[in-house]
Amino acid sequence: MTRGKHLFLYASLLFVLFGCGQSSKTAEEILGNPDYLAFSYGGYRENTRDDVPTVDELKDDMKILSRMGVKILRTYNTSQYAHAKNLLAAIHELKEEDPTFEMYVMLGTWIESKGAWTDTPDPSQGNLENNTQEIDAAIAMANKYPDIVKSIAVGNEAMVQWAVTYFVMPKVILKWVNHLQEAKASGDLPADIWITSSDNFESWGGGAKNYHTEDLTALLRAVDFVSLHTYPFHDTHYNPQFWGIPKEQEALSEMEQINAAVERSVAYAQTQYQNTASFIKSLGIDKPIHIGEIGWASIDSSHYGPGGAKAADEYKQKLFYEQVREWTNSAGLSCFYFEAFDEQWKDKKNPLGSENHFGMINLKNEAKYALWSDVDAGLFDGLTRNGKAITKTYAGDKQAMLKDVLRPPLKSEMGILEITTINASITSGEPVSEESYILVHETMTPDDANKMTYPSSPSKLNAWEGTSSIKMSDGGVIEVITGRGDWWGAAVEMRGGVGENLSQFIDGYLHFDIRGDTSSNFKIGFQTGLFAEGTQVNNFVSFAPASGRMLSTEWVSYSVPISELNKGADLSNVTGALFLRSDEKSDGKYIFVKNIYYSK
Repeated sequence: MTRGKHLFLYASLLFVLFGCGQSSKTAEEILGNPDYLAFSYGGYRENTRDDVPTVDELKDDMKILSRMGVKILRTYNTSQYAHAKNLLAAIHELKEEDPTFEMYVMLGTWIESKGAWTDTPDPSQGNLENNTQEIDAAIAMANKYPDIVKSIAVGNEAMVQWAVTYFVMPKVILKWVNHLQEAKASGDLPADIWITSSDNFESWGGGAKNYHTEDLTALLRAVDFVSLHTYPFHDTHYNPQFWGIPKEQEALSEMEQINAAVERSVAYAQTQYQNTASFIKSLGIDKPIHIGEIGWASIDSSHYGPGGAKAADEYKQKLFYEQVREWTNSAGLSCFYFEAFDEQWKDKKNPLGSENHFGMINLKNEAKYALWSDVDAGLFDGLTRNGKAITKTYAGDKQAMLKDVLRPPLKSEMGILEITTINASITSGEPVSEESYILVHETMTPDDANKMTYPSSPSKLNAWEGTSSIKMSDGGVIEVITGRGDWWGAAVEMRGGVGENLSQFIDGYLHFDIRGDTSSNFKIGFQTGLFAEGTQVNNFVSFAPASGRMLSTEWVSYSVPISELNKGADLSNVTGALFLRSDEKSDGKYIFVKNIYYSK
């Protein structure tokens, strides 16, 4: 063989291996690079993840995303389903077919607590069998496809404490992050792979102070970067004060009001990002922060639809997507936008639930409004999904699309989700010495002479895991909609996780007025301790036929002895001045509570 033929074969080999001489990029090179657009990705077509998409189906998705300029994907599981395995195989085949094809993956591992999805989850310990399998599979995949897998995320929203059925403490995540870092150091993983955890901004210290622990600080030092989730869309229902149209904008046109509301939503996300960055900096830690999840649903039949926040539609989705991309690209942040395609397994009992409609392309292979211009430009020409070409929603009729667009509620129309009337002269944790402790009341008002007090800090109205709805009117009436799931719960919780010291009220009473139309049995009372620390106690009485207490459609006043409510309370740490919960399937009807106070 001649020398020239040797050189030709060598050059051909380099072409196949590296794609026109370009080697695989590192995580450091692609994260924060606006030329490497990122998306959160699940390719599931059916209403169960047991129907895993095939390699060929995933290759179709990759071609579509590549045309959109996407070059980094984030996944969620490794061993529980074959999705990640098939995805990596699909990308590998595409790279073999076209050495210039680029697609990288942040490989997600699902981490959960011991006893997850049971009545007794233990967040202080992980599900060892599941978590080990997920991490071992991630290591194997990263070693098999080092040119594709550039990051591993330990857990998805695994540390956020509202995920009560599976969340874990930071030390559980830290254990596996350290395990992966040690694997890198020993050569059992590529040295340039970046390790993180993908979680809510509060889990990273950007919110309530009860998340600020030594284990979180250690975790922040251990990861290579922070993958932060922020969801203004969800908070249009759960914390809607940024969403409502303020008084000074009521005279604007509807479209101007909508545009301004979306701008406020992006600013809301930026604030959560900045609060997290400031907390991390305050620890003397310097780590990159990227957006692991953010998104906006186009359809909803519940909290975010016509009967709720009026947030879900394709017009607002487009505005939000474009503004988020502008922010993150200009700031040098990767943004794993949620998500590429609609998936219907997330809320299979409710096809119109928002969780099924965060995608940019729906399950009919229609590009939503944010991508209409790409369809017009022929970006998807020659590509198919499930054998069908990519078309436009609403058949491209903008006026038809706009008919489904609703302006947000006026701020003056919205319920209050935070009780901010406080007594700033008392300190959380110190014993309350006054004779009455007033959460809300129509007529009782503390002053210097009447031995009454308001709380030492604000309280938030928290609907647990979206199982219910809770808000307060200007008149101080708390409204709970019970939801229709297998259980529901809601509480008025001290902000920051620092409890009130009501130990002086141990022989006293909890007072409230209550009415409603739900036929569901439920518990009502107060909470002590923190679930995340394993110290939470729900102290309650029941509203059920056997208890002798039944809900009426008329207001009824109750004065319940603390001794009757007490189920092992530490009254020096009252973290929820009022909570309601039912452990049976409910009817989605109403409970109203007012005039809530404690007396000695």
